[in-house]
Amino acid sequence: MRIDKYLANMNVGSRKEVHNLIKKKIVTVNGEVVKTPKEQVKEEDQVAVDGEKVAYQQYHYFLLNKPKGVISATEDKSQKTVLSLLKPKDRYKDIAPVGRLDKDTTGLLLLTNDGALAHELLAPNKHVTKKYRARIAGVADEETVKVFASGMTLGDGTKLKPAELKILMQDKESDQSEIEIEIQEGKYHQIKRMFGAVGMKVIELDRISMGKLVLPATLKRGQYQEITLKEIK
Repeated sequence: MRIDKYLANMNVGSRKEVHNLIKKKIVTVNGEVVKTPKEQVKEEDQVAVDGEKVAYQQYHYFLLNKPKGVISATEDKSQKTVLSLLKPKDRYKDIAPVGRLDKDTTGLLLLTNDGALAHELLAPNKHVTKKYRARIAGVADEETVKVFASGMTLGDGTKLKPAELKILMQDKESDQSEIEIEIQEGKYHQIKRMFGAVGMKVIELDRISMGKLVLPATLKRGQYQEITLKEIK
């Protein structure tokens, strides 16, 4: 890999900025000053900029507690995206959200530049469950549980896999429920459409886990932390 690409991928700066650093003779590989941006470098080489080591890491994984008001996209002309919540040093090349949460949905969202892993987590045949907690307008009951468990067909003909619904609270006076639901898919507005199909409305929706990856209680809305591939697996 070229040294300018290596450093740009590690967010040391843009290609142009990296070229300027090389001109200043403050970039070294294995203790030798780099003379050209085209110099080839291996991942195991000791790279430094102005004496500070720059270790290469191909893939990065960030666990975000998504707040309301930001969209699950890499860029948008008019709306704030989840990438804007990352510090500049963490906005590595090709970092993107794994799947999507609606603008008003909160909770666990994984951001990574590991495309193969993203596919593993999102592919329906991989059966990676996503668990949500929600407040519902309407009183969910055991009949609702059975309907969701049977595998629904929505009004537009969309067929869904069975979903596990757990009722946490029923308030008939205010006509509201609190529930947990596990699904294996991530179709457009899926949970909102599921409750809509049984005459209810989702008021608040929060994703709390994805597979065995659980949102830490200490991670506040809008905060994120870097995690390892081992933790995800």
